[in-house]
Amino acid sequence: MKLGLEEKVAVITGPAKGMGAAVTRAFGAEGCHLALVGRDVLAIEPIAAEMQALGRKVIVLPTDLTDAAACEAMVQTVLKAFGRIDILVNVAGGSGPMGKTGWETSPEEFDEIVTLNMNGCFHTMRAVVPAMIARKYGKIVNVGGTFGMRGRAGRMAYSASKWGLRGITKSFALEVGEHNINVNCVAPGMVDGPRFREKVCPTMAKRLGITVEEAAQRHAADYALKRISTDDDIAHACLFLASDVSRQITGVDLPVDGGWAAL
Repeated sequence: MKLGLEEKVAVITGPAKGMGAAVTRAFGAEGCHLALVGRDVLAIEPIAAEMQALGRKVIVLPTDLTDAAACEAMVQTVLKAFGRIDILVNVAGGSGPMGKTGWETSPEEFDEIVTLNMNGCFHTMRAVVPAMIARKYGKIVNVGGTFGMRGRAGRMAYSASKWGLRGITKSFALEVGEHNINVNCVAPGMVDGPRFREKVCPTMAKRLGITVEEAAQRHAADYALKRISTDDDIAHACLFLASDVSRQITGVDLPVDGGWAAL
């Protein structure tokens, strides 16, 4: 795309697979140097090697995103390695219980997904912002979800976590805007991939007594464009919001969902 991201330093959480891997490839293709962050280093290494083969500088940092001190240490390691952080993309997250009503969801299930999807982003944002303020430059992109814009029956805990992430995003955007830092949220709808095909669709299929493929078609039928988003669709939106092409956009939720949130 050539969005002027060459030589930028991007921290990406959850880079090993799915959307995270697509985001990593997209930023690597644009010429970014990468700090890839997650718990499972072995899972991250293949995508790291792929990016190094493109000539990118890459470091892999094992980090528990729910641990504030670990996130602060991670940021300091990136700053020592690269001298700066231009971009933070928070992809890491979980899906929480599926098909459970609010009263069927246990307190432990609720706490687990809220902690991962909200605290994880908060910790990395809190850790990276001081260095961005010092340079008067930064782009932060959080990956949320459209269930955090409309809600979803049977996904209360996940929906709550993504609603909360929207508030975190908007508040940070208002606080750091004067320092030339943009903070935005990409909100995917359903994204085709293993989670969609192996968890989301089978759950619906079982509940309605239909095939997995019929479940996928039902999901697609909910959207204006009548198709399910791909990992690359999400990655391209992240690129846009991480570039200066979107310099005057901050505090927004950008649905990438084929029109579901608008309907």
